[in-house]
Amino acid sequence: MQFKLGDFVRFVDENIEGYITRIIDKDTIGVTDSNDFEIPVQARKVTLVHGEIPDNDIVSNRQTIVIPETQFIKEGIYLALITDQHSSSVAHFHLVNESSFQLLASLTTEKGDHYKGEFAAIVPANSTKKIYSAQLGDIQIWPKFKLEILFHTPANVEPKEAIIYHERIKGKDLSVAKEDIALLKQKGWLIRLDATEATIDPEKLKESFFKAR
Repeated sequence: MQFKLGDFVRFVDENIEGYITRIIDKDTIGVTDSNDFEIPVQARKVTLVHGEIPDNDIVSNRQTIVIPETQFIKEGIYLALITDQHSSSVAHFHLVNESSFQLLASLTTEKGDHYKGEFAAIVPANSTKKIYSAQLGDIQIWPKFKLEILFHTPANVEPKEAIIYHERIKGKDLSVAKEDIALLKQKGWLIRLDATEATIDPEKLKESFFKAR
């Protein structure tokens, strides 16, 4: 099936347009029209009106901009979850890169004994990429994410250790308030993927010890 959640499609035999809000099976989809009514339809009975240009190439042809080391941002990698602008029942996962590194990212989903490669691409510095979509109401049966990220930069900066995120998103992850996600220009839930370890300041530790006494 060539379609994905959030695509805008038009019926071949009827004057109906809408957004795909459900993948029912390998041959059938659910399309929500302007009246907010979801219509089951065979995938071969609709055509894509417009959509996001696929980014399947693992190699980016964009000209690389070398950032001076003094301005280089080393942190800020997130998994963001936002709802579709046209249907709140659809959730989109984005990899958010606020750092100056280029990211080479790969996402595979695991459900039972079934694995599927969902996304593989370069995420440029200070940018985002949509990596997966799902029905928000089906959170209990969402697959486990196997997300792996490598860091790259032509700058004179030591690359960071790869991020290995093998988790299943749960309801409690969405129990916190939404945050403003500047790069997406939308509110959503954020999961920090490159959390830094807490550091101990010896002087502050000594001061707190004497205050306690």
